[in-house]
Amino acid sequence: MIRKFLAFFLIMNLTACAELQQVVNQLPQGGGVLSNADIASGLREALDFGIDKQVSKLTLKDGFYKNELVKILLPAELQKVDKALRDIGLGSLADDGLKVLNRAAEDAVKEATPIFVNAVKDITFADAKNILLGSDDAATQYLTGKTQTALYAKFNPVIKNSFGKVGADQIWENLINKYNAIPFTNNVNPDLTDYVTTEALIGVYKMIAVEEGQIRNKIDSRTTTLLKKVFALQD
Repeated sequence: MIRKFLAFFLIMNLTACAELQQVVNQLPQGGGVLSNADIASGLREALDFGIDKQVSKLTLKDGFYKNELVKILLPAELQKVDKALRDIGLGSLADDGLKVLNRAAEDAVKEATPIFVNAVKDITFADAKNILLGSDDAATQYLTGKTQTALYAKFNPVIKNSFGKVGADQIWENLINKYNAIPFTNNVNPDLTDYVTTEALIGVYKMIAVEEGQIRNKIDSRTTTLLKKVFALQD
């Protein structure tokens, strides 16, 4: 996904950078020269195919809960509590507890799109070059560095509000504090809001990395003629 954004920014700077002009001249043109309008359309397509395809799906009901890549579970130290509930026939209660965590994350991710769009607008030529020459998740790493603090600030109050409606934050704090008081156990973060905010961020960046890998490695993920032309050079 993010490589689509980057190709756009590389091309848009061609009037100010001779090096970029050389890059653009190497692009396979197929049926003709790519115009500024074509390039602008490529950006819109990149935004649509990238943010809508991966980030937006996480905002839907079960976007986290039924996605095994990002589903938020209890901390490893407390998963035995989940198992114990299921072992005595209280699986539905355990499921309800997990749904509270994941529903809050799904609500919070709705705040992500504007932050990602702004981060993409700030990509410089030097950033783009480093990302294009980097690893398969170089763009994801770039976005993580640029957006993590802002996303945490956006996600945290949404998740806190979601938990507050059902009293989950207080229940969690009481439970964890009692668990942490048990001798020879590893302390667990009693702040439910912080825990789920952090896990939600991990999930968002994981899905962006999935899309980035698709675009980098699978030509058939470029689903329009314009995108095929713009990203052909990267092959």
